[in-house]
Amino acid sequence: WGGKEKEAGLVGRSTPRVSVFACICEAKNLGPVSGPNRQRDLCTFCTISLDQEEVFRTRVFDKSVTPFYGEDFYFEIPRPFQCLSFYVYAKSVFQRDLPVGKVSIRKDDLCKYNGKEDWFGLQTVDPNSEVQGKVHLEMRLNEVITENGSIGQHLLVRIIECKELPLISGQNCDPYATVSLVGPARSDQKKTKVKKKTSNPHFDETFFFEVTRSSSYSKKSHFQVEEEDIEKLEIKVDLWNNENLAQDVFLGETRVSVKILRNDHIHKAWYLLQPKGNGSKSKSDDLGSLRLKLTYIEDTVLPSACYTPLCNLLLKSPDVKPISASAAHILGDICRERYEAVLPLARLLLHHNRFVPFVSAVAALELDNTQEANTIFRGNSLATRCIDDMMKIVGKNYLAVTLKPVIDEICESNKTCEIDPVKLKEGDNVEVNKENLQVYVQKVFSSITQSSSSCPPLMCDVFRSLRHLACKRFPGDPHVQYSAVSSFVFLRFFAVAVLSPHSFQLRPHHPDPEISRTLTLISKTIQTLGSWGSLSKKLSSFKETYMYDFFKSFQEDKCIEKVKKFLDEISSNVSKESSGLEDAVVLKEGEVQKRAQGRKRLGKKNFKKRWLRVTNRELSYHKHKGKEALCTISVKNIQAVEKLDESAFNRKNMFQVVHSEKPLYVQAGNCVEASEWLDVLGQVSRCNEGRLTTFHPSNYTAGAWQCCKNQNSNSPGCKPCTTTVMDNLQLDIDCDRETERIFSLLSSNDTKLQNMEDACATMVVYQGPQREQEEYSKFTIQEPKETFQTLQQLRNIMRELQNQHLIRNDTTAQYGSLDNPIVGKTS
Repeated sequence: WGGKEKEAGLVGRSTPRVSVFACICEAKNLGPVSGPNRQRDLCTFCTISLDQEEVFRTRVFDKSVTPFYGEDFYFEIPRPFQCLSFYVYAKSVFQRDLPVGKVSIRKDDLCKYNGKEDWFGLQTVDPNSEVQGKVHLEMRLNEVITENGSIGQHLLVRIIECKELPLISGQNCDPYATVSLVGPARSDQKKTKVKKKTSNPHFDETFFFEVTRSSSYSKKSHFQVEEEDIEKLEIKVDLWNNENLAQDVFLGETRVSVKILRNDHIHKAWYLLQPKGNGSKSKSDDLGSLRLKLTYIEDTVLPSACYTPLCNLLLKSPDVKPISASAAHILGDICRERYEAVLPLARLLLHHNRFVPFVSAVAALELDNTQEANTIFRGNSLATRCIDDMMKIVGKNYLAVTLKPVIDEICESNKTCEIDPVKLKEGDNVEVNKENLQVYVQKVFSSITQSSSSCPPLMCDVFRSLRHLACKRFPGDPHVQYSAVSSFVFLRFFAVAVLSPHSFQLRPHHPDPEISRTLTLISKTIQTLGSWGSLSKKLSSFKETYMYDFFKSFQEDKCIEKVKKFLDEISSNVSKESSGLEDAVVLKEGEVQKRAQGRKRLGKKNFKKRWLRVTNRELSYHKHKGKEALCTISVKNIQAVEKLDESAFNRKNMFQVVHSEKPLYVQAGNCVEASEWLDVLGQVSRCNEGRLTTFHPSNYTAGAWQCCKNQNSNSPGCKPCTTTVMDNLQLDIDCDRETERIFSLLSSNDTKLQNMEDACATMVVYQGPQREQEEYSKFTIQEPKETFQTLQQLRNIMRELQNQHLIRNDTTAQYGSLDNPIVGKTS
């Protein structure tokens, strides 16, 4: 690379960033489990693991061999991994939970299932196949002179180090390695020392093996290794966890044939650890199946400067006339069938404060093509998809403040609310159920209609614009100004969140069937009450008689006036009055291991389970969930939030919160949890005046910082702090990654771009009545010349980005390196 490229920031390897959306749908025909559980009363749950590290689990499903889990999980993967696995466990009260089976998908195979929903057969969970990590080996042949003066050859095997070994019972393991020279008539084994409490042991031990016998050299050259020996010998390296009083736990193995040294007498490489016997599978009983839906996204993100042209072209979209000729509208046009295509565009526009003018322009275009006022914003258009995504991103905390308390009450009190006579159970009292449902609906409805002061300003700006555009398009309809807003805030926001609270982080798990039914009835009621504000729904329109009877009780409560007042407040130009002190919003909470403050020695006793909770005001930890805080730290006093080296306490997934007193050391449950804690705490404290620029990545013990050996406990850090550049806590947006996703979408739809370009050219040349081909009619082309120019700009930018990717793909890590270890046996 030359100087100009360096100045432009185009040099450097691209960075892969991985995210997974996994839906654990259901299981069927779960097989027998040994132990006290019986098939008829099987209580099961599922877990998701990265290699051997559990990152999520579902709720327990009671007494069924065909459980419906119905839980969604979205997470960023913060570290390298080999397999994404899904385990089904049988819950046991008196002993360890028993594995029913597993689905394990290698990273390289995830793309085969991307965007698909499939049934996967469960495989047996064999302890000898549950492996992860890699080992660094060096092998060489050395000539030696034997006691009788003849020349022989010895094989030197050096175990250098291992990386990413699994946790054992949640803690770092005590690993050691055995090294064996294996052949038809020999098996010489040697062993390293045990390394204590580390997942990345550094052994650096060398072992010697004789690979030829001195008597054989009378027949062949002294400088050649016997061919028959080389073909049949192999080095086997096994990793074990030292259990002291119990049986040692197998961590993985790798095998390397000695004949790899025939051409080059030195071999040095990284190897992925493999299951025992290279994963040979024995025939197992039918354990059942698990239905999964997976979306796997691996973005290879280039340096920021590479995305500037595409980003600028997209951000110009709100100013393009007509809007249909803009790059952003073209993206929505060619990806009309892919709902997720709008999300990166919405996030990019939000980050650069260009969302409101863009969505106003596309909403105006949609209204121009709408003939009746009562059908506005009914379909999945570019405008409605953009607004849907915006509300999910911006309105997350708004939902938590407004709905979470009442949703928690509904889920935990578990009162029966069924009012459909067909679905009533024996002993149910429909009048009592109706009363229960009415109480819940009133609480949800009141929470919503009294929440206008909490509605995010950006949502209010969008609603105000929609209201203005609807009145302009249908000036003779006095109700359209309300239906334009209620169709989003009630039908697409609040009602959907009530129906699926787990999808909006309002509940940790999918509710059970009875609670789901209650939430469904409440959601239907909220949709209808919201539409009453626009007078767009009448009682007579209900098909279900029981719903008709139920709704009659709400007419006396002046629901219409309350809805109109609420819609006026969130869409008018009048400033909202806040209640004063901002409500505390829980951003994240969960169980962690906390290092006791002020302890000077290492040890398991110094770590205690605590419930960690962070709001927009404070960080606190509690002995148990719901108990009083043992310690509270104002977020304004947080000076840094950083990862902690594993060597500090011989523990993985640790981070530190640096504040005015002693640092708070915390161990998260897994790598995904640790990454989420770092993100949330970093964002909530990003604007603090006293933030540090440097930190110590290890702890202060034995009179010195273990990272830099500085003996002054108050010395400045030895490592730069992570910079936090997000300008809005709710908008945790990586613009480079979003632009890369848009580029990927455009590239995968290159044929449609070409067809659209051909359509524009045809329309410009042929000025008479348009005889559009069926393919052309799918595009929105108002001004073909302007659209054609934008398409050409897009194609030119895409070609340059493709070239940048090709350049960086040429720098793939060498096979056998740490970043690209060898998989399986080599020879």
